[in-house]
Amino acid sequence: MKRKLSRTEKSLLYALLGSSLFWQMPYAAYAAEETATEQPAEKQTEPLATFALERVEVIAKRDKTLSPVYTGGQVARGGGLGLLGNKDFMDTPFNLTSYTVQTIEDQQARTLYDVLRNDPSVRYASSDGHIRENFNIRGFTITAEEVAFDGMYGLVPKSHTPLEFVERVEVLKGPSALLNGMSPNGGVGGSINLMPKRAGDEPLTRLTTDYTSGSQWGGHIDIGRRFGEDNEWGIRFNGVYRDGETGVEDASKKQTLASVGLDYRGERWRVSLDAYTSKEKYENGSPSNYSFADGVVSAPDNKTNLMRGIWGETKSEAILLKTEYDMNDNLSVYAGIGKQKHTYAGNYIGNHGLNLDAQGNVTVFPAFHRGYGDTISSEVGVRNKFQTGNVQHQLVLSANALDIESGTHFNRISTSSNIYDPVTPAWGADPGSAPKTAETKLSSIALADTLSFNEDKVQFTLGVRRQNVHTKSFNASTGNLTAKYDESATTPAVALVVKPWGANVSLYANYIEGLSKGSEVTDTNALNYGEVFKPFKSKQYEFGVKWDLGKFANTLSFYQIEKPSLVDVAQGSGYIVSDDGEQRSRGIEWSAFGVINDKVRLLGGIAFTRGKYTKTEDGLYEGNTPFGVPKYQINLGAEWDTPWNPGLTLSARAVYTSSQYINSANTMSIPSWVRYDIGARYKTVINKTPITYRASVENLFNKNYWSGSFSNNYATLGGPRTFKLSATMDF
Repeated sequence: MKRKLSRTEKSLLYALLGSSLFWQMPYAAYAAEETATEQPAEKQTEPLATFALERVEVIAKRDKTLSPVYTGGQVARGGGLGLLGNKDFMDTPFNLTSYTVQTIEDQQARTLYDVLRNDPSVRYASSDGHIRENFNIRGFTITAEEVAFDGMYGLVPKSHTPLEFVERVEVLKGPSALLNGMSPNGGVGGSINLMPKRAGDEPLTRLTTDYTSGSQWGGHIDIGRRFGEDNEWGIRFNGVYRDGETGVEDASKKQTLASVGLDYRGERWRVSLDAYTSKEKYENGSPSNYSFADGVVSAPDNKTNLMRGIWGETKSEAILLKTEYDMNDNLSVYAGIGKQKHTYAGNYIGNHGLNLDAQGNVTVFPAFHRGYGDTISSEVGVRNKFQTGNVQHQLVLSANALDIESGTHFNRISTSSNIYDPVTPAWGADPGSAPKTAETKLSSIALADTLSFNEDKVQFTLGVRRQNVHTKSFNASTGNLTAKYDESATTPAVALVVKPWGANVSLYANYIEGLSKGSEVTDTNALNYGEVFKPFKSKQYEFGVKWDLGKFANTLSFYQIEKPSLVDVAQGSGYIVSDDGEQRSRGIEWSAFGVINDKVRLLGGIAFTRGKYTKTEDGLYEGNTPFGVPKYQINLGAEWDTPWNPGLTLSARAVYTSSQYINSANTMSIPSWVRYDIGARYKTVINKTPITYRASVENLFNKNYWSGSFSNNYATLGGPRTFKLSATMDF
């Protein structure tokens, strides 16, 4: 089934494109003039509201792990590319966006989803407020395990990731096996990296108090100091406490965070130590996901609480030590090691309403879970810069390892309910402590060389990674080994950047592979039940252009990703499950950020995605669109510094998603939706104390809508209208 765009959708699309072109055409000359004068970064940001901008810029100058902030402060000029190091976005042969701490603070972001609402290539694959965050990037699901911390997997909280100790949120689109090694779940569509805060050169003591509708109150303290003759020693502490009712009727949530970041930055030696403890607990209900009995029904009230009486809690603790030493101006070595402990209890996942019908009848299966995860993550590498003839080289040799032990156990009971008159469901008894149910050991070694020609106008990267994947699965009741495999795979990558018309335009292309651990056949009716397949590769072909006007930048990308998938294959009187299926995603992405004059900043873009099943059982679904893959996603946000009061800034954002199928058969789809967010902030000084007041309204018109799909025949429910207020004081 194919669906044409409605008039409304076309009008919105043309309006967004037209407005962007309208602003950029007169701006090109203005930006070109500014670029020609090559103003210093401090002077470029001077006309803007600068409390947060100045602080971030200072860190960027002294910390080699961070790129400078782009004009406007909402994104950085670049970000981390794993073993290739930190690169400016114009020298990056991939689509990379790095959101800054200024964006996190000004948008009052509490979780990753709040930040990634700015990205047209990303959609949330869980219901708003769900205890776990999963995403969809370029048509493929990305779980919470695909999020890295300072470039290393396995160390981020497994539920909601608090952002109060985060300096940057870096989003890399597409597979990245060469760059970062294989992630725990082998994310295909992209990866997310969080950079921790570091102490700036200026002392910082910052207190923020906040309120979120539903009667959720909180406070955040942020303290940074540097010591030593040249401020070489630094310490940054962040503490958060938040508690109260949420947007789901009668449900409440409590969140705490304590983190510390220590660092030493010498002339040649840099060391950092990060540690945190994060807890989250919710009581008397949570948001739900839904499947349908006889086709899609209208979205229920976004405050619906099907899970009254249940509770859940998670706790994550981690520590990470990293060091880098410059042997000389061209040769450096680096290493890192981290450990995380994660535990959960109560209704951690499984918040599903099944078989929802037109009358609102639904079956609820709240499960009582207990589980844990112990992770050790490590890396070591060497970078060497040298020259052969007229060619500059950056050669990198890197090795990493990820060792995960996990266990889970649960009980559940079904209850009949109704979304218009929910009952308090029964749920399973406490299953007791969780036994070990899985072991995963991922290790790899990679080699990459970036060759630069003609004063960096041509940059060619060639690399390869050899990955080992070793997994074991155990029966939760008996402890017996149920499946295992030990396999290896090689994933290459080739990438190119060309600047044919100077530094302001980059043409780029890449071929890169991703790697995911092989799936286990869990269908008990299959003849090969229990079989575990070899690790599978996904392949991406991408090219694009980046245009930097000095104060406003655009990226236009064209890509294709191919990913193997499982299919049923008839055999005799039964069937087996095979990994010979394939899903393909082709798309075009346009993103833009920066300032169009001294008062207005823009952030957003458009993503077109054409997902397709290219191989299925007997061709049953071939040509169909995979569930949860809309054709069009549009995000456009703007900020305006009002002329009548230099301290007052108004903001608005529109998020649009076209209709999408929620099952592989393409017999059910959810309608397109658009939501609007508005905000304001006011900066002033009271008794010599700088204060910033912020207010925002998300889902302004309180729209009830199905936002997306995370699994076959499931739909996720968008969140309710949410008010946020905060006051930030610098002492």
